[in-house]
Amino acid sequence: MSHPTGLIIKSQSGFFTVQPDDGGEVVVCRIPGRLKQERQRTDIAAVGDHVTYSVNPDGSGLIQSVAERHSALSRTRTAGEARNLETEREQVLVANPDQVIFVFSVRNPAFSPRKLDRFLVVAEMNRLPALICANKVDLVDPDEAREMFRIYEAIGYPVLHTSTLTGEGVDDLRELLRGRISVLAGSSGVGKSSLLNAVQEGLGLRVKEVSDATGKGLHTTRHVELIPLDGGGYVADTPGIRSLALFDLEPGELDAYYREIAPLVAQCAFSDCTHTHEPNCAVRAAVADGRIFPERYDSYLRLREEMEELEDKRY
Repeated sequence: MSHPTGLIIKSQSGFFTVQPDDGGEVVVCRIPGRLKQERQRTDIAAVGDHVTYSVNPDGSGLIQSVAERHSALSRTRTAGEARNLETEREQVLVANPDQVIFVFSVRNPAFSPRKLDRFLVVAEMNRLPALICANKVDLVDPDEAREMFRIYEAIGYPVLHTSTLTGEGVDDLRELLRGRISVLAGSSGVGKSSLLNAVQEGLGLRVKEVSDATGKGLHTTRHVELIPLDGGGYVADTPGIRSLALFDLEPGELDAYYREIAPLVAQCAFSDCTHTHEPNCAVRAAVADGRIFPERYDSYLRLREEMEELEDKRY
C-alpha cells in the first residue's frame, strides 16, 4: 500500500502539519511509537521534512516515513552542562532549507557588521548558502551602501540591495525566493515585513504573526512555520538565530566558520593556534599583507573572546 506524500509546514507540541504534495487540504499528523523507539541523535521529523503519511478515520494523520534531509538549520542541545557525545542531540529548526537570507538595513537601525558576522557563522556551521539583503538603500548614497557591504561581496557572499520605497531589488528578491525554502533572519526595524509585503501582499504580516507567536529565545516554547509563496516556495522566519552560533561551538572551532580564515589554519606553526599572538601564524600574516580584512579579523577576535568568557562561566 502506498502512502500519500507531503511537506511538514508546521511543528508544534508533537503535532506536525503536513501539506500534501497533491495540493489537498493540510493534515495534522503525529509520530507513531515505532518511529520513536530507536534512540535518535536528531529530531525524527521537523518543519521542511518530506514525509509519507496515513490518514485516520477521524481525519488526523500518522507520519509513516521521513525522507533523508539534504540540509538543515539546527543546533545541538545537550542534556547537562558539559558537551558529551552520548548526550548531544541535534535540534532541527528547519529541514532542507535551500538558502538563508540575512536582512540588514543601511540606516534606521544602523548596519551592524558584528551581528552579520554572527549570522554568517550560523550559515557556515550549517553549510547553508547565505545571501545578504541590504535594505532601505534609499536612505543613503548608492556608493555608501555598496561600501558598507563591500567586504562581504569580496569574500564571496551575494549582496542584494533593496528598497520598498523605490522598489529597487524587490523583483530580484521575489525571484530568489521562488521555488525555494528560504530562512529569513533580521532584527526588529530593518524593514523585513515591509520588504516581504512588497514581494507578496500580506506575506510580511503573516510572517510577523508567526514570529510573535513563537516568542523570543531558544529555551521558550516555540514553533517554526513555513509560509507559502504565491510563485512557489516557502519562507520561514526563525527567531533566536543570533544565539545559535555560540551554543554548541568551542572557541577553538570558530576559525573554521570564517571562510577567509579557514583555508589558512593548517599553515599556522601551531595546530592549536588561536591567531591572537602566536609566532608564524598564517592568519595574522594574511591580515598584515591585506589578504584578510582587518574588520573581519577583529570580528573573529571579539567573538572568540566572548565565547571564551561564556565557556569560563559554564565550567
